[in-house]
Amino acid sequence: MIKPIQVALVGLAISVSWCRNAGAQGPVSRSAEGAVTVRATRVTEPIKIDGNLDERAYTDILPIDEWFQQEPHEGAAATERTEAWILFDDRNIYISARCWDSHPEREVANEMRRDSNNIIQNESFTIIFDTFHDRRNGVFFQTNALGALRDAMSTDESNQNTDWNTIWDVRTQRSDQGWSVEFVIPFKSLRYGPGREQTWGINLRRIIGWKSEWVFLSTPPAYLGQPSILAVSKAATLVGLEVPESRKLLEIKPYGIAGIRTDLGTRDPFINKRDHDFGGDAKYGITKSLTLDLTYNTDFAQVEDDTQQVNLTRFNLQYPERREFFLEGQGLFAFGNARLGGGGGGSSNTPVLFFSRRIGLNNGRPVPIAGGGRLTGRIGDYSIGMLNIQSENDVPSASKATNFSVLRLKRNILRRSNVGVLYTRRIETETGGAPPGETFGFDGLYSLSTSLNVNGYYARTKTAALNGGDDHSHLLSFDYNADRYGLQVQNLAVGPTFIPQVGFLRRTDFKRNFAQARFSPRPSRDHWKAIRRFVYSANVEYIENNQGRLEFREQEGL
Repeated sequence: MIKPIQVALVGLAISVSWCRNAGAQGPVSRSAEGAVTVRATRVTEPIKIDGNLDERAYTDILPIDEWFQQEPHEGAAATERTEAWILFDDRNIYISARCWDSHPEREVANEMRRDSNNIIQNESFTIIFDTFHDRRNGVFFQTNALGALRDAMSTDESNQNTDWNTIWDVRTQRSDQGWSVEFVIPFKSLRYGPGREQTWGINLRRIIGWKSEWVFLSTPPAYLGQPSILAVSKAATLVGLEVPESRKLLEIKPYGIAGIRTDLGTRDPFINKRDHDFGGDAKYGITKSLTLDLTYNTDFAQVEDDTQQVNLTRFNLQYPERREFFLEGQGLFAFGNARLGGGGGGSSNTPVLFFSRRIGLNNGRPVPIAGGGRLTGRIGDYSIGMLNIQSENDVPSASKATNFSVLRLKRNILRRSNVGVLYTRRIETETGGAPPGETFGFDGLYSLSTSLNVNGYYARTKTAALNGGDDHSHLLSFDYNADRYGLQVQNLAVGPTFIPQVGFLRRTDFKRNFAQARFSPRPSRDHWKAIRRFVYSANVEYIENNQGRLEFREQEGL
C-alpha cells in the first residue's frame, strides 16, 4: 500500500515525491523526443502470486495504461486496453498486468512447453530488463495466457541465449473480460550494478494473438521485426527502484551417488561390489555484477537431452550448450557477431572461436571433468570472462587429460559500440602430450544507430602440428537495415590451417563474399488494408577456397 499518510516515516519523502510526480498523470512520462520514463513503486503489503490482481496495491497505485502499436499500425494507440504495474519490495520485483479483451473467446493459448518459441504465437506478455542500463544487454521473461515460462539473456541486442534459466515464477487467470498475469522475479536472480538506488532499462510488450497486434510500453521500430524486444536502446527508463542491501550470494549444489552391484554373467563375476561418487557446484557473488562459479567432479546427469537433428549436408552440426555451468554469461564469450537486425545470410559459416561443448564431450561421449572455475561479469565499462577447466583421462571416448583456458575482455565505447579481445588455450596435461593449441583474436562493433552497424574481427590460431601456413581468419561486415531500405555487405575468410581447438568451424579453408539489397515500402492503408508491407530483395553469395576454386555461388531475387 502506497498512500503517503499511512506509511512509516522512513518512507515519507519517497512517497510524497511519488504522489506529487505521478498524481493524476500516472507512473509514465513521455518526452517530446519520445523518451519514456516509468517509476517503480515499493509495496508494504505482500503480493500473492496467483494472477488474480486482488491486492489493494492494484487499486491504490495508478497503472501503466498508455500502449502503442508496433504492428499492424506503427505508432497508433492499442486497440485493446492494457493496465500494468511495476512493484517491488525488499526481496522481489513484481510485474503485473490486466489484459482486457473485447473477444476473449478468440484468444490463442495452446503452448505450455518451457522456453518454447511458439509462445510468441499466443496471447503473451513479455518483460525485458536492462539491469546495467548500458542500452546493450538484457534479460527477458515471457508468458502466455496459460502461464507458460520462457526466459532468455541477450548480449549486444542480439546473441539471444534461450537456454539460460534463472529462478522466477508467474501465474495467470483468464476470465470473460480477458486475462491477467503476475510475475515475481527475485533480485538475487538478476545481476546489476552497485548501489541501493537503481536506474534500469525496461520494456513491456503485449501480443494480442488473435489480432496479430503487438503493443509496447516503449515501441521499437517495426522494421526490427520479431526480435525487436531485444532492442534495449529503445526501451524505457525505470526509476524509483531500490534493491536489497549488498549481501554476498553463495549457492552450493552438492551431489552424491552410491550403489551396490552384482553381476555373475561377466568373465570376472562379482557380488555386492560397492561404488560411490560425489562432487558439486558452487556460485559466489563477488559483487552484484561479478560472479565466480566453481565445479568439482562435475555431474551433468540432469541436463536436458539434445534435440535430434538429421544432417543431409557435408558440414558438421552445431548443438546448443545446455549445461547450466556454462550458460550464465555465455553471450559475453560470443566473438565477432553482428548486432540486432543484422543480415548477411549464412552467418553460421562464421567461426565460433569458443564453443563450450568442446569441454567435457568428445566423439559423442561425455568426458569426466575433474574441476574448474569461471569468473564472469562487469567492472565499470569492461565485461570480463575467464574460464579454466581440467578434464580427465577417459578410455571410452579416447580422451586424454586436458586443460582448457579462455580469457575474454570487452570494453564499451561511445553509446552503443564496443571492442574486445579473446584468447583460448587447450593443452594435454599428461607428460609427453601434444603442445598447446592457442587462438588469439580481437573484434569490434561500431554502431551509429539501431539500423547502421559495422563490425568485424581478426583472429589467428597456433597449432604445433600445423606449423606455418595461412592460419588467420577475418570478417568485415556492413549492415544498413532501415524500414524502407536495407543493404548488407560481408567479407569473410578462413585460412586452410586456421583451427580453433576450443571452437567450432562449420566450413574450413574458404573466402566468402555476400551482398544483399532490399526495398520494402509500406502501402497506403486506405488502398491496401490487407497488406502491411511489400518486400523486394536481391542477394549474391560467392564462396571459393584459398586456392581460388569455386565452391558455392548463388544469386537470388525475391
